[in-house]
Amino acid sequence: MISFAWSPGEELPAGTGGSENFTVGQVRELNRRGIDARVVTVGLGEADGRDDFDDVPFHSVAALEDLSRLDDTLVFVSEAPPVATMRPAFQILHVPPPLRDHHQRAVVAGTRNRTLMATSRFAAALWSDFLDVSLETVQVVYPFAEPTFATRPRPPAPDGTTRVLYAGRLTPEKGIYTLLSMLHTDLFDDDHVSVTVTSAGSDKPQGAIIERMLRTHPGIEVVAARRTPEAMAALLVEHDVVVMPSNGQYWHETFGILSIEAQHAGCRVVASDDGGLPETDCGALLLVAADDAEALAQGVLAARTLGPVPESVRRRAGRAFTVAASVDGLLRVLGSPPPPTPWAVIRDLEALAELPAVTPPRELSSDDDRIIGV
Repeated sequence: MISFAWSPGEELPAGTGGSENFTVGQVRELNRRGIDARVVTVGLGEADGRDDFDDVPFHSVAALEDLSRLDDTLVFVSEAPPVATMRPAFQILHVPPPLRDHHQRAVVAGTRNRTLMATSRFAAALWSDFLDVSLETVQVVYPFAEPTFATRPRPPAPDGTTRVLYAGRLTPEKGIYTLLSMLHTDLFDDDHVSVTVTSAGSDKPQGAIIERMLRTHPGIEVVAARRTPEAMAALLVEHDVVVMPSNGQYWHETFGILSIEAQHAGCRVVASDDGGLPETDCGALLLVAADDAEALAQGVLAARTLGPVPESVRRRAGRAFTVAASVDGLLRVLGSPPPPTPWAVIRDLEALAELPAVTPPRELSSDDDRIIGV
């Protein structure tokens, strides 16, 4: 059994981000292959989000220490709670290292005896630097777009209007305020661009405040967050450009699963040239400076000038970052001899430091030569 351990005390939310999409998509694909896999939640009983995922097996434990009694291959998702496990455990690093000292100490403690996985080359390098471990010990398992994104038909586009979609969480690090600043530049004084924003993340206090603000903006239409891949694909094909203005100041997007979903769906993507976003290029990606409303605006206008994504480009995009390739990568990591964990490296170094000093060799003197008969 492969069990993906979700963050303790938190529901698995539908339609809110890449970590959730990665987790449930991996479980679905593993089960399709006949490999037992499930999501494990902590401390919530059956009120853990399972009602939104009819096709995904769930298992709930009462407390964090109960994970140590599961005879499973445990794959911890995002958070790294310090708990012993019966089998060697794995940690997927979906987000950047934390900013605050006490969170940093907790992450270092929680990951020290786990095999590490990151979702991009950028994220692997970021985490290897933060944890002070060899880059080779952080395996890369790329996220994916579900098949429905590449196969959903695109309806005819209306003439004269470029339909822009922001579908990231309503948080500052995802660049929502850069989007708002973009709308107040003189480049968007006409009616040739429409902007839609989803309510993803409005279930959190910060997101609820931002959503109320967005609903007062005359240039933005707020729509409900989509909670399934099929519903998200249906929304994407109704748009021409997807913007991902991740801010880059204190948050570096480790990959950006929405970017590949959008390109599979035949959208152009205008994204910050930061973090792992450059690695999401499927043929319809435009990169712009992070934290720059003018650059974002120019990127949208460039996408408008390029026009619809050719069908041949969309077909090629649909063959990149597939769920099958992602699960193949996961299984390679789970089945390979584990590299030294951060904790094992530290333990071995400490053991070496405790060894007695070796007496250095010395030059033989002439008296030594006479003694040994030279």
